[in-house]
Amino acid sequence: MSQENASRKFGIDPKTGRLIVWNFSVPLPRSRVGRVSLGSVFIVGGALGFLPILGYWMIPVGVVVLSHDLSFVRRRRRRLEVWWGRRKRARDTRADGGK
Repeated sequence: MSQENASRKFGIDPKTGRLIVWNFSVPLPRSRVGRVSLGSVFIVGGALGFLPILGYWMIPVGVVVLSHDLSFVRRRRRRLEVWWGRRKRARDTRADGGK
């Protein structure tokens, strides 16, 4: 695994087209239809997360897969990611006493 991939914990590797979730790497379909279908199945399965086998973890994975091809999903995901980072940074600053 390259240095870039070692620091990446969640997302799609642009070089290999593989979905990376922490230490796991899964190949994605090469076709756009396949990726959109897979992402949609993950989101629907995540919505049924109260059932055995399925889980709520499937929703963010589905959003990441969909954001690879759909620009409006990518923009929403990126906004959420920026908001979450700012929120975390502000919380960490308050915990450190403003240092």
